[in-house]
This record gives sequence, C-alpha cells and structure tokens, in this order.
Amino acid sequence: MSSSNMVRSASAASQVTTGITLMFLSVLVSPIIDIFAKLAIATIPSAEITAARFVVQALCMLPIVLWRRTWADFSWRQSMFHAMRGAIITVSMVSFVTTLKYMAVADAIAIFFVEPIMLTILSSIFLKETIGWRRYTACGVGFFGAMLIIQPSFEEVGYVALLPVLSALCIAVFALMTRVLSHREDPWAMQFQMGLWGLLFCAVILSFGQGSGSDVFDPVMPRGVALFYLLGVGAMAAISGILGVYAYRSAPASTLAPLQYFEIVSATIFAWLVFGDFPDAIKWLGILIIMASGFYILWRERRFASKPVSDTSDATRAP
Repeated sequence: MSSSNMVRSASAASQVTTGITLMFLSVLVSPIIDIFAKLAIATIPSAEITAARFVVQALCMLPIVLWRRTWADFSWRQSMFHAMRGAIITVSMVSFVTTLKYMAVADAIAIFFVEPIMLTILSSIFLKETIGWRRYTACGVGFFGAMLIIQPSFEEVGYVALLPVLSALCIAVFALMTRVLSHREDPWAMQFQMGLWGLLFCAVILSFGQGSGSDVFDPVMPRGVALFYLLGVGAMAAISGILGVYAYRSAPASTLAPLQYFEIVSATIFAWLVFGDFPDAIKWLGILIIMASGFYILWRERRFASKPVSDTSDATRAP
C-alpha cells in the first residue's frame, strides 16, 4: 500500500468520524426544540411556532453570512432548491408541532423515527450510496429499540399519530437535499436561506389562517413566557441545523441515519427533566439497544473507511 493511499484512507476515516461527532451533537440539541415547542403550543398555534423558529434562525445566521460574505454566492438556481427545502421543512415542522399538542414528546419522536429507515432507503435510490445488510440491520434494530421506549397507540390518538410519519418523510427528503447542496454551498448560507423561505411559507399560511380560530393556523400575539419559548425554539433549531449541515458534509447520509436514533435517548432524558416522565425498565432496555446499534454503526464505518483504497475486494463492499 502506497503512502498516498494511506494518507487518503486516514483522511477519509477522520472525516467520517467528524461527521458522526457532529451528528451526535446535533441530535443532543434537537429534542430541546421539541421541549420548547410543546411548552409553547399550549397558547401559540403550530404555524406561528414554526414561523418563530425561522425568524430566530435567520437572524442568528444573518451576521455570520454577512461577515463571511457568502451572500454574494447566492443564485436563483440555488434559491429554487432552498425554496423547496423551506417548503419541506415547513410542512414537517407544522406537522410535528401539531402532534405535540396531543401527544407526549417521546411518543411523537418514537413514531418519527421511521425517518432514518426512510433516509437510508432513499439514499440508496437517489444518491446511489451502497448500503450493506449490516447497516440495514442496524436501522431495524435501532427502530425496534425506539419502539421499546414508547409504544405509540393509534387507537388513543387516531390520525394524529400519522403526522410524525409525514414529518419523517419530509425530513428524509430534506436531508437528501442537504447532502447534495452542502458540497457546493456554504452551510451558514444554506441555513439562512432555508429560514427565509420557511418564514415566507409560514407567513402565507398564517395570513390565510388569520381569524379562522384554528389552533394550527390562526396567529396570536405571544405574551410573557410564551415569547421565551418561541425564542428557544428558534435558537435551538439554528444550533442543531448548522451541526447537521456540517455532519452531512463530512459523512454519507446513510451512515449518519442510524445515529439519529440517539435523539430519542436525549429526548427521553429532557422530557423526564421537564415533564417528569421517567422511563421504566422496558424503556431503558430500548435506550441501550439504540445506543448499541449506533455504536456498532460507528465501529463498522470506521473499520470500512480505514481499509486500503487498493483493496478492491473490500473497498467495493458496503459495511
């Protein structure tokens, strides 16, 4: 094996490790968005919470975008992609926040976690990423662990239980687009444009919903602590979003997908601290299964990425 191949192999392994680390941080922060959203939805409609997220997110990104001068790289072609991302994330956010009005945070996230499976499959179809049976198995094991934490009941919540599934599908498509765009555009600019487009779509929705009395689309004036909750939703979304963009820039989407199961671990912990829902023995078993599947993906990807490039017998086979 030549020294140049060794350097490339070590660099690839380091890049994948960076992506995985950033994804862990992203999924640690992400459930805090839902905690703030559930606190806010008692008095604020879903679409307005979503709009607040985009306002704060765009304001957080604006100084950085101006400082980095990445605004000069915007193009109408790229803006169309960002408009699509903004529409997709708006549908996803409104759907999921609406769910939180009727379901516990952990319940909603447990159902939502069909998303990594969707993402893994979509990555193999549209991004032509080679997926081995081991990673497919890890996705299945992680999903089983998620279901052990919270067993969602469609009989209790009815059609509302389908909203996290819709949200999951939107996020899977959103992640694919992020993966493609992150290689040709600055991540900070991506987050900024997504916030602008998302805000535009929310403004249209809220304008049509004004006076309707809908707890999803009829805007209200936030008061007192509700304003703080809205700011929390936006700030946490900005942090989690930029971590996710850099993660997808460093590692394949299909590799990161199973690691998103760790979000249900952090969500369970935060929900217990805020709402007092302490997991029982079965839920803790599910947490351990999710962690085991995630660490297996980490180990397997590291092992595959560190293989010599010239080793064609293994280099062309998915981990």
